Amino acid sequence: MRHAIVVGHSTGGSVATALAEQRRDLVTALALIDTGPRLDAFISDGPVGQLMFTPVVGPLLWRLRTDGLLRQASSTAFSSPGYQIPQQLVDDVRGMTYHAFTATSRAADEYLKRRALPDRLAPLGKPMLVIFGEDDRRWRSSSAADYTAVPGARVELLPGLGHSPMLEDPPRTAALLLAFTALHATQAD
Repeated sequence: MRHAIVVGHSTGGSVATALAEQRRDLVTALALIDTGPRLDAFISDGPVGQLMFTPVVGPLLWRLRTDGLLRQASSTAFSSPGYQIPQQLVDDVRGMTYHAFTATSRAADEYLKRRALPDRLAPLGKPMLVIFGEDDRRWRSSSAADYTAVPGARVELLPGLGHSPMLEDPPRTAALLLAFTALHATQAD
């Protein structure tokens, strides 16, 4: 692969940013979905999510996790009334180890503490789309405006959606991503 338009959701947006920093030649454009630009824009994982990082309690909850507990912990990722968290998402979380879950979160926090994403992205000169659910319960949606510091960044706030617009409203999210990739795919060749 010689060129890529990279899309990342939440912590995946930090991964996409790190890839763009390390492989400027590969990444031609980026789309970030509900990726907090800086650590102080974080709201919460919710009460169950916070307990997961508590010594003794977290590992115990992880071992005893039920589908209901995983759905409750994941509920802050959605804001649409009546949204049913897909079983596949629950199964994917269940397939993670406790160490992978906590280490990923801690590493993402550390990455943001060292330098905010807009500060990392601005010097790269890559086209960028930022999609944010206005009703995100994990990251302040107002923080999406921080990305306007990146030259040429386009920020789209989606009313009525939360942290996971690609699951809450796939057509609306896909339309933005498809238009962005169509525009920048020709520039990658």
